[in-house]
Amino acid sequence: MSATARVALATSDLGLAWDTDLPLMLEALRARGLDAVAAVWDAPDFDWSRCAAVVIRSTWGYERRLAEYLSWADAVEGVTRLDNPAWLVRWNTDKRYLGELAGRGVPVVPTRFIAPGESVALPGHGQFVVKPTVSAGSRGAARYTQDHHETAAGHIAALHAAGSTAMVQPYLTRMAEGERALVFLGGSFSHAIRKGPVLTDIGTVDNDRVPHPDLVPHLASPAELALAEAALAAVPGSPELLHARVDIATGDDGAPVVMELELVEPNLFMGHGEHALSRFTDLVRGRAT
Repeated sequence: MSATARVALATSDLGLAWDTDLPLMLEALRARGLDAVAAVWDAPDFDWSRCAAVVIRSTWGYERRLAEYLSWADAVEGVTRLDNPAWLVRWNTDKRYLGELAGRGVPVVPTRFIAPGESVALPGHGQFVVKPTVSAGSRGAARYTQDHHETAAGHIAALHAAGSTAMVQPYLTRMAEGERALVFLGGSFSHAIRKGPVLTDIGTVDNDRVPHPDLVPHLASPAELALAEAALAAVPGSPELLHARVDIATGDDGAPVVMELELVEPNLFMGHGEHALSRFTDLVRGRAT
């Protein structure tokens, strides 16, 4: 491998502004002799074929242009190595994968998917969440009570009018304990954080919410680690993942459940992992061949 092999960390205008991991990664990769650059995924004049590897990092906002984004991933993979791979990007950007994980025996938050044209039946008790299957950072999501069925039905109708499939989940009674995000690098557990609940208000779609409030380091329990490993093992094709994040919450019975499996452009919270940055750098350098 050339000492000046180019590696691109794919990002977006939002990522350039808000991704705190990005400058750390670039500096660490350059220190290892790589020509590391941050490249906006939809930049018209960037030549992806000149890269020995492309790592999807903070392409935030892609969900509003999903078809274009998936075509970009396919095109990049056609000329160089892409991590994680394009087929996995396609699979993971639609949260209907939660149904597949459940079908493979992975405990997930109970989820019902309602496609355009299908009848809408909302939960008869407890609080619940409505959101689109293609989303990021809780965009398009809202929490409802039994007094808000009409508003929730209107939310689903708006998602359908936009061509989106809606998903309905119970709002777990122990969400005040926060979500745990377990980060894996190269298939091995790296570190974990806990964040506070995001949907703190009722009946409001607020796309300006802070996606990761009240971050603190977290010591993952054996049950959480086992669940995260089971979820990753259930990914079709058992791919060799460069990075992955498994978001977990406590179910109403006290057992952990998967909230989301983040395999495309997750925040990896590098500042919370003692050896995370060096591990990531070693992995990327090894792939740039």
